[in-house]
Amino acid sequence: MLANLFRRLVRAPILRRFLWRRWYNYLARRHADRRWTFMNYGYQASVDGQLALEPADEPDRYCIQLYHRTVSDVELAGKEVLEVGSGRGGGASYIQRYLGPATTVGVDFSEEAVAFCRANHQVPGLSFRQGDAEALPFDDQSFDVVVNVESSHCYGSMTAFLWEVARVLRPGGHFCFADLRAGAEQTLLQEQLAASALNLVLEEEINREVLRAMEADSQRKLELIQGQFPRWLGKAFRDFAGLRESTVWRHLQSGQARYVRYVFRKAAS
Repeated sequence: MLANLFRRLVRAPILRRFLWRRWYNYLARRHADRRWTFMNYGYQASVDGQLALEPADEPDRYCIQLYHRTVSDVELAGKEVLEVGSGRGGGASYIQRYLGPATTVGVDFSEEAVAFCRANHQVPGLSFRQGDAEALPFDDQSFDVVVNVESSHCYGSMTAFLWEVARVLRPGGHFCFADLRAGAEQTLLQEQLAASALNLVLEEEINREVLRAMEADSQRKLELIQGQFPRWLGKAFRDFAGLRESTVWRHLQSGQARYVRYVFRKAAS
């Protein structure tokens, strides 16, 4: 019941940002476990994990593979990268440690999540900053690449976010984006993307790959969250984590929701 109420409330743009911010601040306060540094549903191709990872990163393989797939068509080496919606920092840390950018900045609207990241991801060239995706705290043309993974569905205005992405990107820069939408919001997202000041390079539906990861990683996620939250939040959190048989899992499996990754490019002049 609470999970259904929360889903209905976050469909309203006037409430969406407020509720998600409170939710993510609650998670950062309540669950400080350093093992939990990703909050995405993951990605697993039909062939088994060919991505080479250090042993310490292996538990997060599926979540890391979603980041890797999202940015895989853009060269990051030597670039200045911004991740909008960096959450608990695992994705930004992976990008900086494995893909060779000059710098990676993670920005998130949860000040408590940013504090968690600063305490737990101390990597040369990596930094975190509190900020609003719809009013990014950076100068025009500050970054070569902007990354956004499974975060934009929380925003009050997708149009404002896309405007900000175009503003902070340098000419010729890339926007690597992955997220899901259900029902009529799928069409709305396509319209918003088409109206942006960015040029589409690639679009790929990845429902099957995300479902494989959700199923393979369900037990590990369940073990991470068991006993960490009040019983009355149990179902809401299982849906949020995307465990097998959760509402999100069912919607992706039925096709009611669509998970897509995109690459966009800002015009060179």
